[in-house]
Amino acid sequence: MSPGPSLAIVIRHTLGGGPLKGIVCAWAHALGIGIYALITLLGLAVLLKQAPLLFNGIALAGAAYLAWLGWQALNAKGGVQDKLDSGTQASWLTAARDGLAISLFNPKILLFFLALFSQFVKAADTVTGQTLIVLTPLLMDGLWYTLVALMLSHPRVLPKLRANAQLIDRLSGIVLILLACRVVYTTLWS
Repeated sequence: MSPGPSLAIVIRHTLGGGPLKGIVCAWAHALGIGIYALITLLGLAVLLKQAPLLFNGIALAGAAYLAWLGWQALNAKGGVQDKLDSGTQASWLTAARDGLAISLFNPKILLFFLALFSQFVKAADTVTGQTLIVLTPLLMDGLWYTLVALMLSHPRVLPKLRANAQLIDRLSGIVLILLACRVVYTTLWS
């Protein structure tokens, strides 16, 4: 729930395409969270952590994707409102791709599942328990970002956000690029 690239991308798709595009982005992100939960359940997360080259490759690919999204936001012409007016909104597929990629290429999510979530995997010795291990974070993530998309698209909030869309694009671009730099720094020099 803390602010980061996931929140930034859900906000961008909500402002640029309305609540449904934000929700598509949210549930694609949740699917990525579910994939990490499944990876943890199957024990592959430990293997990824023990294979630093693979883990670092995923982290650097994620940083490149964050930087690319940030660059796109910085170079957005006129902010989200102009995109809406000109009919050049992002497609449903783009919203889904961005949500899924943000979750899959975020090495912090893998570390979270390794550090905290993996201790519960041992207790899940039934199919029902294992299903709950995967579905709980998936549903919580999807519901949280759905709530964010719905709150931001409220008639009292959305016009104010759209009036400042260019500023929001610029700020989200800077945040995404800074996050990409942080990922590169922590991957290569920590």
